[in-house]
Amino acid sequence: MYCDKVIELLKELERSREDTIPPYNNDGINHVLSEMKTLDAEIIDLLRTQKDNLPLDAIRLRRAAIERNKRCLLTYIWTRIQRLKEMRWEIGAILPSDVRQNLSQSEIEWFNNYCKTLVSYMKTIGPDTGLNLTQDTKPPKSLYTEVRSLVDAGKLELESGEVLILRKNSQYMLSRSQAEPLIRQGVLEQVRQ
Repeated sequence: MYCDKVIELLKELERSREDTIPPYNNDGINHVLSEMKTLDAEIIDLLRTQKDNLPLDAIRLRRAAIERNKRCLLTYIWTRIQRLKEMRWEIGAILPSDVRQNLSQSEIEWFNNYCKTLVSYMKTIGPDTGLNLTQDTKPPKSLYTEVRSLVDAGKLELESGEVLILRKNSQYMLSRSQAEPLIRQGVLEQVRQ
């Protein structure tokens, strides 16, 4: 029956865990593309041989099968790309070898281009070296964080106008917006989140 193989591809993808990518089914995709070419050839043959009495229902059925195959193939590819994109944000730019061997060459190229684009964008935002958007993908549980001073840094004026004297090994509770720049500079370290 029409579209059976493409449905198998989607079920195979659906059965896999969402944090993995099953092997790229090149044979299945080629089978679906071959079916689409056959259906197209059948439509052309019907149009040539039966000009006087066109079987419109047969043509519509074949055309709908081609469209369904197209949509399902695009869904298969899009779902795999979405999983790759999620992996980039969760595990970084280097894919585990078991994931990498399941990808097609085109997917590997897409992933590398996505990583380059993401890195070049992150370099354009934030001070000096950019801002790593993949670092904290979940919002903080608290607006304040407990920090320890690593050096005698002197006075720090808080947003409230209060002045703190940062002494080495002293602990403070600061707003994240004030603590994070000092943590990046190496003045403070986060004690707990």
